[in-house]
Amino acid sequence: MNASPSHQPHPAEWTETQSLLPAAERDLPTGRHQFHKEQMMAQIQDDLRTAAATRVAPAKRSNPFLRRTILLPAAAFALAGAVVGGLALTGGKADGKTALANGPALTTRIGVANAKGAPELLDRISLAAAGTSAPAPHAGQYVYIASQVADTYVKTVDDKSRVVSDELHSRQVWSSLDGKDGWLIEAGQTSDKGMTLASDVPYSGAYNALAKLPTDPDALLRKIYSESEAYRDPEVPRDQAAFVAIGDLLTESYPPADVSAALYKAAARIPGVVAVDDAADATGRHGIAIARENDADGQRTEWIFDKKTLQFLGERVVVVKPVKDSEFTVGTVTHTSAITQRAVVDANKQVPGQAG
Repeated sequence: MNASPSHQPHPAEWTETQSLLPAAERDLPTGRHQFHKEQMMAQIQDDLRTAAATRVAPAKRSNPFLRRTILLPAAAFALAGAVVGGLALTGGKADGKTALANGPALTTRIGVANAKGAPELLDRISLAAAGTSAPAPHAGQYVYIASQVADTYVKTVDDKSRVVSDELHSRQVWSSLDGKDGWLIEAGQTSDKGMTLASDVPYSGAYNALAKLPTDPDALLRKIYSESEAYRDPEVPRDQAAFVAIGDLLTESYPPADVSAALYKAAARIPGVVAVDDAADATGRHGIAIARENDADGQRTEWIFDKKTLQFLGERVVVVKPVKDSEFTVGTVTHTSAITQRAVVDANKQVPGQAG
């Protein structure tokens, strides 16, 4: 598969009349999207102040189309791929929350990037994804995703700041196929029993929405650019927003095999995408990576794949160049995750292998 030929227009210049958002969301009155965004951000800030008064969020990443790994610290699950869909949290401040320990900043060796190798690697990953056999969910079922995650951030106590990392911890998410119902259990962020995820409007990462996406890479990328541009913070470059948006649809979700394959082919058309010779997920599994650097903050988002099977393992965000006034040094891992299980289950909160 070839990268975008030079004679073609830049993907960010394409236009698209249809949004990744469902029709109900597109029909909101002018300004309603901004209203939902502001309301959600206010709720998130309240939750953050309540849950961790001494904790300061990482460097600004304010694109509401993106998941929490790119936007806000782990406590802000409301942004976990769902602000654009109007996701709301209920029962999120229950007792029984297990506190996470803080340790020194996560660091890593920075893998060598190769721009020329990215198209070929993505073509191989796309073929592997297309050949994946997974059961298609049916009405009434839920998508279950289990992972291990950790974040690095600046913590301030008594006017003294230091860079720390949360201990690696588990995260479990259940989502109905339309994205309107679900459940979250994340150590340190919800009660030990978890919290309800409720939405009156489905979001773009829900299975039903993903299944309707075009499998033509060019048409799909037009949608990605259009959608990410609608919510992109001016400080986030267009191409980076599109790259991270694709990553969001590939990680904590369950896209059909043909859609996954198309997403990888679409990613190959984004300028600045590189292959990385070595990267490790949150559990220490090493693999190769597809990545892109955000020039604005010096951080590189990496999608990590098994070197032999090309199965997606997880992702991480690594500081690869120094940025003025940033407290993060080169080699700092600001976010890391590892997908440990994806499955379709028959009921909300049901664990795979458990009877309904």
